[in-house]
Amino acid sequence: MKLHWSPRSPFVRKVMIAAHELGLEQRLTLLRTVVAMSKPNEALLSDNPVGKIPTLVLDDGTAIFDSLTICEYLDALSGGGRLFPAAKPERWNTLTRHAMANGLLDVLILWRNERDKPQARQTPEWTAGFALKTRAALERFEQLAPRLGDEPFDVGHIAIGCALSYLDFRFADLNWRAGHPALTAWYQSFSERPSAKATEIADG
Repeated sequence: MKLHWSPRSPFVRKVMIAAHELGLEQRLTLLRTVVAMSKPNEALLSDNPVGKIPTLVLDDGTAIFDSLTICEYLDALSGGGRLFPAAKPERWNTLTRHAMANGLLDVLILWRNERDKPQARQTPEWTAGFALKTRAALERFEQLAPRLGDEPFDVGHIAIGCALSYLDFRFADLNWRAGHPALTAWYQSFSERPSAKATEIADG
């Protein structure tokens, strides 16, 4: 299997952590794929018409995207039920946590793009909104943190961990750990997992 990949993408990292947790990382051939909002990667479009990573291409040429779909495919490939609970309400809790963390990543990427603009072209109302949503998400994660450590590790945990690592990577100035002691403790345990150590986000 071929994975369109970047060491900087938190969405790609979700897939890589899943692959390591499931023991499938050796089955992935990583294809370094550069994407940017201002310059679409035309070579990627034949596999993914919207030009986003991660994109997984199976041996028969079938392409699977986005990160959640790829993670569920890998989970099914390993027998199913490890990262995606089959039972309800556990499944809905997991998918909702994933959606919240994934939504935070969407906010952070939009916020980073806005901050990269010259000051005169930035929209203060947008940046204030991004900051408000980020604080609200962190507060919700702080409430969830005591339970996260007691539950089986799943795709919701992966997404939350990747969102927090992206905050460290691109928004270190926010100091998200301040006022979030339970979340800080949980993130430390997440960071010590072999799958997290093997997939640390990097600017390369």
